[in-house]
Amino acid sequence: MKKRTKEILEILKVDYPDAKCELNHESAFQLLVATILSAQTTDKKVNEVTETLFKEYPDLDAFLTLSLEELESRIKQIGLYRSKAKNLIMMCNQLKQNFNGEVPSTMEELTSLAGAGRKTANVVLSNAFDVPSIAVDTHVFRVSNRLGLANSENVLEVEKQLQKELPKREWSLTHHLLIFHGRRCCIARNPKCEICNLTKYCKYYKENLKLKKTSKKK
Repeated sequence: MKKRTKEILEILKVDYPDAKCELNHESAFQLLVATILSAQTTDKKVNEVTETLFKEYPDLDAFLTLSLEELESRIKQIGLYRSKAKNLIMMCNQLKQNFNGEVPSTMEELTSLAGAGRKTANVVLSNAFDVPSIAVDTHVFRVSNRLGLANSENVLEVEKQLQKELPKREWSLTHHLLIFHGRRCCIARNPKCEICNLTKYCKYYKENLKLKKTSKKK
């Protein structure tokens, strides 16, 4: 690991000692459901919906009693709820038919499930099975590019670059640290650079500082 990368991680660990998965769950199945629901939706909104959903339907067998219409009505506060409901019903049937009702623990098997891409698979692998993983969501993508930990417009390429840059033991925690920093400080528009402890490493900050200086000269 480069000295620069090590310093960035050390600062993030101090700034976010509570960094962890913020999707509430009590099993691998619940985490899988919550992660599928979380696409283009905040974890806070997902937790609001799953609080009642998981009380009544805590496991796969309970979910399999839900009709598509009933599931839609229970998750309609969430964006893209119709397609997510359809995927969840399909995913539950796949788990029952193909995996003996258990959530699989490999990338290949997880991504064979309806509604589950690499990001979802990595979240489940990391948080449910303790498999070192880096799930690249919008926050990880943005922050890693801004800090120069990765340099790509392609999500899979960012994942590969981060895996190459970081020791495997740091993958899962780094995922959470980058998400926390992206949510609390390095937001997409008007990031809070004035409170950020990483500006000396940040390409975005340096580029914007130059732009501001240039515009002042004009």
